[in-house]
Amino acid sequence: MHRLVRIDCSNVTDLHRLFAETFGFPDFYGRNWDAWIDCMSHLDEPDAGLSTVHVEKGGIVVIQLEQAEALKRNRPDLLVALCESAAFVNWRRIEAGSGPILCLSFAS
Repeated sequence: MHRLVRIDCSNVTDLHRLFAETFGFPDFYGRNWDAWIDCMSHLDEPDAGLSTVHVEKGGIVVIQLEQAEALKRNRPDLLVALCESAAFVNWRRIEAGSGPILCLSFAS
């Protein structure tokens, strides 16, 4: 099972704020990539309280970046950081004996 979450990248000024609002991160979210990794690593654990978006155990959250080309053009550093952070979330979970949980999809 998967869950699709769309992120509008057409005019990103604060990607961490956008993810915090979209995924319902807690008030103490640190607005940095380490905090993002922590919140996204537990999307299949609703009791962790790190997000309001959840997927069942073994499920995948597909993050569809709408207007991904705009993010690539305007903030390539954020796109690279997002890809690396999503890969790290999956690696960390695999190392811990869980499956991957994130998939990135780029849409125009």
